[in-house]
Amino acid sequence: MSGRPAIPMPPSPRSQPAASPAQRRSSPLGGIKLFAWLRPVVLLRFALVGVGAAVGLALLGVFWPESDPSGGSEAPDALADLAKPPSRAVTVLVIGVDADQLQDPNNKAAPAGAANADALLLLRVNPGGPLQVLNLPTALAVQLPGSSGVKSLGSLYRQGGVALTADAARNLVGLASTEPDRYLVLSRGALRSLVDGLGALEVNPGSTMVYEDKRQGLKIDLQSGVQRLKGAQVEQLVRYRDPSRPIESRSANQEAVMRSLLRELNTPGRSQDIPALVQSLRAQVESNLTPAEVLSLMAATLKPGQSVSFATVPLAPPPKDAAKDGNKAAAGGSELRQVAKSAPSDLWPPPAATAAGS
Repeated sequence: MSGRPAIPMPPSPRSQPAASPAQRRSSPLGGIKLFAWLRPVVLLRFALVGVGAAVGLALLGVFWPESDPSGGSEAPDALADLAKPPSRAVTVLVIGVDADQLQDPNNKAAPAGAANADALLLLRVNPGGPLQVLNLPTALAVQLPGSSGVKSLGSLYRQGGVALTADAARNLVGLASTEPDRYLVLSRGALRSLVDGLGALEVNPGSTMVYEDKRQGLKIDLQSGVQRLKGAQVEQLVRYRDPSRPIESRSANQEAVMRSLLRELNTPGRSQDIPALVQSLRAQVESNLTPAEVLSLMAATLKPGQSVSFATVPLAPPPKDAAKDGNKAAAGGSELRQVAKSAPSDLWPPPAATAAGS
C-alpha cells in the first residue's frame, strides 16, 4: 500500500470476544481497543475508558444546562427560546449505515450482510466558535488486535457497532478518552425521512449523475444544476461515486448535503418545526442524545452568524497493486487507503486552535 508505511500495532493484552447485538448498540465510551495503520513515528493512544466514561458522562450534567420546564404555548421565534447551548464544546460521532432501516438483518448493499458504516462524521459543536465537521473516510485501512490483515474503517460497525467505531475515530483523531461525548446512528431511511420532514433540500450537483446496480436495487439519475431534492433523491446524491474519484466525490456530496441541511434548518420560521421533527425521527435513529440535548446542540449550531468548518482526513493515492493484493474496502468497494504522508500531525485542531487561527 502507498502512503505512510503500514505498521501493525503490538498485540492487545486482552483478547476481545465478538460483539453481541447489545454491545453493537452500546455507548461509544465502551473501551474496545483499536489498532490502526496510520503514522510510523506515532503509536496510537489506547482508549482505556472504563473509569473515564463514567467521569465524562457525569461532566455532561455539569456543562449541559437543563431545559426550561416552563415551556410555553406560543411558537418559538428561535431555538434559543427552546434550549440553551452547552457551555463547552461537545463532540458527536455521526454514523450513517448502508441499511435502509437499523433493524434490517440485511443491508441490501455491497457487500451484502449486516450494516456497514457508509458515512462517518465527527461534529464538534462549539458554543463560542464554528461548527467543526470532520469526514472520516470509510475506506481507511485499519488493523484490529490479533488480526494479520487489514479492513476498512467502515466495516468496523458490522463487527463491533458503535463502541468499536467510536474507538477507531478516537484513536485516529487523537480525542480525549471520554470523547466522543455523544453518538448518532441513522439509516438511509432516516435520512429520507429527515429531508422529507423539511420538505426538500436545495443542492447544486456539478455534473449529471447516472448509475444503476440491479443487485442492490440502486438507480441514480440526477441532473446537474440548482434544484430542490426530496429524500429519495438526496439519498441518491450521497450514495453516488464518481468512478474516477470514488472516495473524494462521495465526501464532496456528503458535505454538499450537510451544508444544504444547515441552510434549510436556518430558514426563517423553521425553528417552530424542529421539536416535532426531532420527535418524529426518534424511532428511526440510535443515539445516546436526549431530545433536550439535541435541541441544545442545535441552538448552538443554528445561532445567527454561525460558521461551519469542514475537513476530511487526507488519504494517500490508491495502491497500484490493489487488484492483485485484494486490498478492497469492506464498505463501498473502494481500495483500502492510508492516511496521506502530507497529513498534518493534528488532523482535527481543537476549538481553541481553530479560534486562534480564525
